[in-house]
Amino acid sequence: MNHYKVLKTEEEYRIALNRTIQIFHADSGTSEFEELELLLLLVKDYEDKHIIIPELDPIEVIKLKMEERGLKAKDLEPIIGSKGHVSLILSGKREVTLKMARALRVFLGIPPEVFLPKAI
Repeated sequence: MNHYKVLKTEEEYRIALNRTIQIFHADSGTSEFEELELLLLLVKDYEDKHIIIPELDPIEVIKLKMEERGLKAKDLEPIIGSKGHVSLILSGKREVTLKMARALRVFLGIPPEVFLPKAI
């Protein structure tokens, strides 16, 4: 097993990530598996500190899913409500309710995390 330390540079991260991919299917109980466990911790630590994942705007996700499926605003009326209500939601003037989020998750396949506010 290689000698590893906390990843501090992009180059160290890239090398560790490549090695992680190489040994990803290591069998439990082997030295490669122990190496993989350590690498996964180091890679996650680096990513948590250096890689920022942008928050998703639920309305933009809804619009993207609609576009992917060729849907129009009227197709959301059975889920959200009246034409006016759909318009208010898609324009961002009204919040998506929990009931709507559940229905949109099923109808459009949107993960529930998209509708949850980021914890502070």
